[in-house]
Amino acid sequence: MTGLTITKQDRGDAGEYQAHLADSEHIGRLTWVERDGVHVADHTLVPPEIGGRGVAARLVEALIADARENDFKVKPLCSYVVAAFKKHPEWDDVKA
Repeated sequence: MTGLTITKQDRGDAGEYQAHLADSEHIGRLTWVERDGVHVADHTLVPPEIGGRGVAARLVEALIADARENDFKVKPLCSYVVAAFKKHPEWDDVKA
């Protein structure tokens, strides 16, 4: 997707990935909390104004890439993240 930037806000035991689209002021978010070294993906929020463009999928992909790069596991709790893990069995290596 052209014009999409994903950033990570890390507050130690919690944080979020933010999706910024070049043509919108609206921000998509995937939030997580850390429990026993596991990132629990608890909410994926994409405003309707930027919905339908694959923003949520890119947020989850950023989480997966980060988990692999930084060697942590992900527990899907948010229904969107649960569904994404079901579609992508190749992500099982980072699933808690």
